Amino acid sequence: MAKGKARHSVSRNKASPSICKPSSPISTQNIVLPKSYHVKPYQKKLHISPSLRHVTLLPGKGVREFIKVKVGSRRLSYKMLFYSLLLFIFLLRFIYVLSTVDTIDDETKCSNIGCKGEKLASGVLRGRSLRLNPAVPEVIYEILEDRSSEDEIVGGPDIPQTLEEFVNSMKGSKRLDAKTFAIKLKSMVTLLEKRTRTAKIQEYLYRHVASSSIPKQLHCLSLRLAHEHATNANSRLQLPLPELVPTLVNNSYFHFVLASDNILAASVVATSLVYNSLRPETVVLHIITDRKTFAPMQAWFSLHPLSPAVIEVKALHHFDWFAKGKVPVLEAMEKDQKIRAQFRGGSSAIVANNTEKPYVIAAKLQAMSPKYNSVMNHVRIYLPQMFPSLNKVVFLDDDLVVQSDLSPLFEIEMNGKVNGAVETCHGGDKFVMSKRFKSYLNFSHPLISKNFDANECAWAYGMNIFDLEAWRKTNISENYHYWLEENLKSDLSLWQLGTLPPGLIAFHGHVQVIDPFWHMLGLGYQENSTMADVERAAVVHFNGRAKPWLDIAFPQLRKLWTKYVDFSDKFIKSCHIRP
Repeated sequence: MAKGKARHSVSRNKASPSICKPSSPISTQNIVLPKSYHVKPYQKKLHISPSLRHVTLLPGKGVREFIKVKVGSRRLSYKMLFYSLLLFIFLLRFIYVLSTVDTIDDETKCSNIGCKGEKLASGVLRGRSLRLNPAVPEVIYEILEDRSSEDEIVGGPDIPQTLEEFVNSMKGSKRLDAKTFAIKLKSMVTLLEKRTRTAKIQEYLYRHVASSSIPKQLHCLSLRLAHEHATNANSRLQLPLPELVPTLVNNSYFHFVLASDNILAASVVATSLVYNSLRPETVVLHIITDRKTFAPMQAWFSLHPLSPAVIEVKALHHFDWFAKGKVPVLEAMEKDQKIRAQFRGGSSAIVANNTEKPYVIAAKLQAMSPKYNSVMNHVRIYLPQMFPSLNKVVFLDDDLVVQSDLSPLFEIEMNGKVNGAVETCHGGDKFVMSKRFKSYLNFSHPLISKNFDANECAWAYGMNIFDLEAWRKTNISENYHYWLEENLKSDLSLWQLGTLPPGLIAFHGHVQVIDPFWHMLGLGYQENSTMADVERAAVVHFNGRAKPWLDIAFPQLRKLWTKYVDFSDKFIKSCHIRP
């Protein structure tokens, strides 16, 4: 023991003179190394004493020998300054983390340094871990996930109406904790959600009313043209002219079919089709309408010819076989209207349902649209009978605009399929191009679930290539009628919307997929598609409630439609139809 003390004393006395010299580095005389010890770089460990007066390099294998560098009390070497700075930064970070955790976790405010020091010391002494207290978010989650009190929340002065009011109420609270924060937040969000739901449903109801009624401008146009048909012989011309009648059955022409009782909409489709055709003299457009619209429709196209294209206007009553008792779809439509009146309860009953989500209510309102009960919407299923001499036609809805030459559609190889259509489950626009069979059919019904695949890709009605020659070899029309009857027997529970669901079923296995360039959808219920994509499409379809001839249309998209309307026309001006 005495020997060890003497050695320690000698080492201290030798180190003092070298440290006192300002320009002298630490002398090697201050370092005592055992003779048998060899330092290896990867075995060294650094130890800094609490008083910062000793820096010890320990071997990595637990050997007791060490190297001591003693530092004088008045002067420090550059090496010691560096190590001291390192330790100081470490301690600062340690103190910052602990104080931050205390601030977040504690319910009371601690503003002075002494209080912070006490909390920091207590945290160190009890060995707390450097992480957030999990009890804080758990309290918030528990309150937010509790659904029992949501129905009791009503608007009142105590519930913040805006984010600004919420923040101010939190700042003014004398005692703010996680529970109080969560309760106020939940009450505000729940109240705003209820108001948002009510506003959405009201919007859907107003849009339903606007889209279901006939605008007075369109009604005016039909009446004026009907009067013109009765008083002006030029408006009663045979369409087409007698010398052009043979083109109606000539398969060397490009035949398009349009079924509509909307004169202005039919005019836009016909004008855009002919205007964008590279060879308009080869275009034949067959317009099918109902009895009441036939005279004004004929008057319009008699007074507004689209030469050199050939236009035919024909009413359903001109087809001898299309009479009540001979057409199953007419009987199905009558039964459908009775069942809807009996079981649906009208739009007021749909809107009054507080348990269904707004988009479900919107779908039911859309299903009540007169369009889905219109015979014009079912005409396409009778195309082989209507045009027995034609081999192939392109069917067009009246709520679309043609932007490109459509003659290449007739050159698409159908591979024995009947219906050429664009699939609606692929593409960048997930809102529009995400439709599968489960989007339209009720797969909770056993009749649907056992016959079809819910994830099968749906396709679009509105612009379709129909190979009538291949169609006549199938039972597609009979299958269509069968499923309409099954839907009536099931109280309209197999699907909600009109003609596409039974079309998906009837044409199942008979669809040839075509390039999406030919048909762009969704312009009547969303405005998220970029204008660059819209302008590149061959056909843009305003499917949905926001039809381009209504005031609820999206302004930037409506321009695609109005460019084909001549607002200087005397009939258009007299009915106050404006861009």
